[in-house]
Amino acid sequence: MSNDARAIDMFDLTGRVAVVTGGSRGLGREMVLAFAEQGADVVIASRKIENCTAVAREVEALGRQALPFAYHAADWDGAGELAEAVYSEFGRCDVLVNNAGMSPLYPSVDAISEDLYDKVMGVNLKGPFRLSAIIGTRMVAAAEAGEQAGGSIVFVSSIASQRPSPQEIVYGAAKAGVNNLTTGLSRTLGPHVRVNCIVPGPFLTDISKAWNMEQFESDAATGYALGRGGQPNEIVGAALYLASDASSYTTGALIDINGGPR
Repeated sequence: MSNDARAIDMFDLTGRVAVVTGGSRGLGREMVLAFAEQGADVVIASRKIENCTAVAREVEALGRQALPFAYHAADWDGAGELAEAVYSEFGRCDVLVNNAGMSPLYPSVDAISEDLYDKVMGVNLKGPFRLSAIIGTRMVAAAEAGEQAGGSIVFVSSIASQRPSPQEIVYGAAKAGVNNLTTGLSRTLGPHVRVNCIVPGPFLTDISKAWNMEQFESDAATGYALGRGGQPNEIVGAALYLASDASSYTTGALIDINGGPR
């Protein structure tokens, strides 16, 4: 076998099961389909079951199994219910991607309500912690029992965790917590489970439809080394790397995919 073939094989996910929260649209959908193309069966977890079901059909069209699951990322008990559904359906979980997130607008920082604060923290930090704690612990147990080689947990943070705008104060704080979780859980769940984090910049997903694109493009032309926002499929390389054996010696890492902010 050539060196090139061996390198490609490192990204193979055949026989593995991946769970992606917020997997029905945007970056989550791109990751779901990429994992399926690489041979994984996929659980698509998001609030609207009809959207999850639509993406599940796309996965099945690629010849893989899919489980759509209605899941609210801030629901503490819901994390346990999702985990039970995954293990009941597939008997294992090899990859968990905590992608679900929210960043609602507010008129001013003093107008942020307790309800908004709690929702943003719940979806972006509390839920990912709880789901990772449950599934990560089961990954470790399966590895120690010789049932699987280990596991990979991938958080999706944000450039706002490092450079929050005035419109992203609570969101940025929650995502900074996600960065911290990456380090803490990598030490807690190692050596069997790798825990890493993708830190995206501005991506032109469906969320960008609410942006003033003329202003954004003008700002990006001078504010980013690549001079533009990211296309959704440009998240795939990092996601496949972290999900697969290609990243077998990578844990506790924060990987910036942001176009090079100046």
